[in-house]
Amino acid sequence: MTNRPAAGQDTRDEVPGADLSRPSIARVYDYVLGGKQHFEVDRRAAQSIFDALPDAPLLARENRHFLRRGVRYLVAEAGIRQILDIGSGLPTEGNVHELAHEVAPDARVVYVDNDPGVLAHGRALLGRDPSTAVITADLRDPDSIFGNDAVGRLIDTGEPYAILLSGIVQHLGDDEDPYGIVATLRDRLPAGGYLLLSHFLDDDEPRAKRLERGFLQGGLGTGRFRTWDELRRFFDGLELVEPGLVYANDWHPDAATPTDSPVHTLCAGAIGRKD
Repeated sequence: MTNRPAAGQDTRDEVPGADLSRPSIARVYDYVLGGKQHFEVDRRAAQSIFDALPDAPLLARENRHFLRRGVRYLVAEAGIRQILDIGSGLPTEGNVHELAHEVAPDARVVYVDNDPGVLAHGRALLGRDPSTAVITADLRDPDSIFGNDAVGRLIDTGEPYAILLSGIVQHLGDDEDPYGIVATLRDRLPAGGYLLLSHFLDDDEPRAKRLERGFLQGGLGTGRFRTWDELRRFFDGLELVEPGLVYANDWHPDAATPTDSPVHTLCAGAIGRKD
């Protein structure tokens, strides 16, 4: 297999509240990205993804690189100092708050995930950092996010802030009203706020359908590839930052961005600004 990550150790006592009877999106991504916070159930789910596309780890990594470039743009060029990272996943190298603080030490970040393991590991990473918090809440319930005390303390919703939806909306099925959920989040942004979104792309090639089946049938039961037109709908009413909605590696590439990636056409992303 190409770029296959190594298996970690099963350390159940380190993830209080984790449901180990089923795979977790956060833990599967952690495994694919080469992390250590995953279990056999997650590795089995990842196997079906690798079987469908051996280069799947590259897709996860390139999505992560897009997120990092996007955060740097938001903080360094757009002047954003408040970030709400929804569906953040487990901590990994180059976390959002670390990237933001390299540019602006006063930037405030709230990580949101519905996996209790993210809360446990995130708090261990952050310690007593007053500018950053981790909360357990679900993308499907925006009120649970904005009603959280940590969000109220760190995010002034009357001032511009950014919402990050990096590789998470693709795990909402069509029957879960993904466009309504994202619209609710867009509506909460004030003028000058930003939405970053990256997503699996169905660019009319067989690999997308094959990998989608790997996600759906491998235990995760979630992982939707959407077309260009479907992805554009998530940015309705926003002004897209140049170059618009493009393949993830084509968005503000830097020296670390692959130029000949075999998964180039399987992920797209954009940042939109609310006027």
